[in-house]
Amino acid sequence: MAPAVPRLALGKVGITGVRKPLVIQRPDRAHTLAASIEVYVDLPESRKGSDLSRNAQILAEAIDSTVVRPSSSLEASCVGIARELLARHDYANEAEVSAEAEYFRSRGVASDRVSLEDYRLFGKAWASRTPGGIGIRKAIGAEGVGMTACPCAMETCRSALSQEFPELGSSRFDALPMITHNQRNHTRLTLTLPEPIEVEADRLLDAIEEAQSSPTYAILKRGDEGAVVLAAHRKPRFVEDVLREVLRLTSERFPELPDDVEVLAETRSEESIHKYDVRAEHHVLLGELRHNAGLAGR
Repeated sequence: MAPAVPRLALGKVGITGVRKPLVIQRPDRAHTLAASIEVYVDLPESRKGSDLSRNAQILAEAIDSTVVRPSSSLEASCVGIARELLARHDYANEAEVSAEAEYFRSRGVASDRVSLEDYRLFGKAWASRTPGGIGIRKAIGAEGVGMTACPCAMETCRSALSQEFPELGSSRFDALPMITHNQRNHTRLTLTLPEPIEVEADRLLDAIEEAQSSPTYAILKRGDEGAVVLAAHRKPRFVEDVLREVLRLTSERFPELPDDVEVLAETRSEESIHKYDVRAEHHVLLGELRHNAGLAGR
């Protein structure tokens, strides 16, 4: 059927809001993820509409098959679906698939107080027709929620309290954690990779949690709460500090990845004493990060 508006191609047409259980086999165990998925293809000027029911069928077949043959990762599933979209939409030259899912891993402040803490995983794949076949790009991302302690308010409080308690001005108290306000911090790290390379999502989450002032936990006894608060106040961080630190850790912890890997780091702090949140992000190639961190050539 001819389009109502001729000679106008469209970049992305597809379906969104599809929720499916996806089984992922990792080295430790199989994970069943409740994934929200979006799929798109481009639409040439000669077609009125895309075959949307075909997209739903592709998703059902690809996702349901993981119950018998688990996928290796969330982003690998996106790659497989993107390839199939081009195979069944012969008029399309581009396909895009993205998925987001809750993810749980065992964490705790003590061995007898471990729980399954929740995180977010993100996968994405782009498939395009090339003279040599199908070109693929993919991305893996993870998000962790922790806390930060404000360095600025900490120093302001130290200065104010030193007027009331002059002994705080002694250098012997320089390392003493000081009261300040805290934020719940959401940090996301995404790597865009060549198709054959696999990255374990837990490594992204480890970098995220180290960049924050402290992780947060579902189970905390009174002593645990004190330990978490002290740890956070011994490592006060602005949102800019968190962003720079997660970028630095990425440059150090993934020596096996090529320089052309794209790194996107995003962080947002829910401010406790302000009526707004603070957000920062940075998009950079891994090679540039290594150069800036003095790690190039290692």
